[in-house]
Amino acid sequence: MNQSSRTSTVTIAGAGLAGSLLAVVLARRGFDVEVFERFADQRRVSVPAGRSINLALAERGRVPLARAGLLDGVDRFALPMAGRMLHEPGKEPVLQRYGQREEEVIYSVHRARLNTFLLDAAEQAGARIEFNRRLQTVDFDRRRCILVDDSGGEHERDFGVLVGTDGAGSALRSAMSRVMKTGAREEPLDHGYKEFTMPPDAGGRHVMDPNALHIWPRGGFMMIALPNPDGSFTCTLFLARKADPDRGEPGFDQLEDWPEQKAFMEEHFADAMALLPEVRQEFADNPVGFLGTLRLDRWHLDGRAVLLGDAAHAIVPFHGQGMNAAFEDVACLDELVAEHGDDWAKIFPAFEKIRKPNANAIADLALKNYREMRSDVRDPRFHLQKELEWELERRLPGRFIPGYAMVMFHTLPYAQALERSRIQARVLEEATKNASSLEEVDIEAAAREARAALEPIEMPSGKSGSG
Repeated sequence: MNQSSRTSTVTIAGAGLAGSLLAVVLARRGFDVEVFERFADQRRVSVPAGRSINLALAERGRVPLARAGLLDGVDRFALPMAGRMLHEPGKEPVLQRYGQREEEVIYSVHRARLNTFLLDAAEQAGARIEFNRRLQTVDFDRRRCILVDDSGGEHERDFGVLVGTDGAGSALRSAMSRVMKTGAREEPLDHGYKEFTMPPDAGGRHVMDPNALHIWPRGGFMMIALPNPDGSFTCTLFLARKADPDRGEPGFDQLEDWPEQKAFMEEHFADAMALLPEVRQEFADNPVGFLGTLRLDRWHLDGRAVLLGDAAHAIVPFHGQGMNAAFEDVACLDELVAEHGDDWAKIFPAFEKIRKPNANAIADLALKNYREMRSDVRDPRFHLQKELEWELERRLPGRFIPGYAMVMFHTLPYAQALERSRIQARVLEEATKNASSLEEVDIEAAAREARAALEPIEMPSGKSGSG
């Protein structure tokens, strides 16, 4: 074995959620961990508008936090959400539960608050973090990189191994692409997003049900709202960047001025408009965020560098799995370190082999869930299939597990969840094609088909203990 592939010094590019959690687990294993981050320390400065979007913490993200001894701390500011609260024009909101068991919930967490918590944990574990340090160049042969600060000053750093957790616009990925073929492919979504804040009432209470993810589905676009512990909601409008007149779909390009913005919001989200007192200013101040999928053929450069989280596999946020997938990456890398020690030439290719198929699978699932959230949830056929899905889950435990549940409430690998979801979707489609209610469905026939098509599975152990 080439001795250069073994080192106890780990340099992490990016102190976001994944980088901070990785710093915690590696520092606790005795590695010399240093982290550099291009932005200022968010514990001491306000987070720029557009970067504070709330996140949905699912079981597969909770398990790595629990194993790191951090879940109890996170749960102090995480709010459970039992389902989707649908807001249709002229109707009372209706709750669609995520699962049929009480414990099947997901958790709303504020990105900045979670990041602050993990930064503190990383420093307490012994990691060193430098802020306002942007990666400019990397000499992989000499294992040396140059960082640039806000004033343009350059800082040379030697590294043992370099881990890129620096997001979808990863500077480390760019550096790696200059010396190897990463096969990076960006698949931009023609929709973007803009955030608004729904403040609490005069008594500091939530103005809507805080135990639900609120959705205003409008077919080609939608708005969602996630609760915060301070009584507010973070609202996110997902809309095409450019209008499509042929399909009658509006776009952000039509909402340049307040009269157009106001008219649009009052037409499509009238009940929410009354609860958004700062929406005019937030339209002006908050940028339109970019949405897209990133896929790579190669995530690592032998034993010298590796990409993790969004730097390797950015996805659209419509299954709430970007953070959860990144935390799974951290857990996977940590397990390989436990097995191989500091032999990074073994760890990095094994990590890529395990995680890449799952990253591609959740990218596909996230795109599918966008269609479901903005459109399918309004379709009576969708609700019929959901009823049948739950009935088959009751009749075939451990064999028929709803697709959403496999992703959100279990830790079954994403690739397996995707394949089983496709099989189950065919069963549901065939069983309901001539039915308008569950009473008209031949449930026994559907159960026989499901039993024949699906092998029983032993669900992975390691539940977080709550949720």
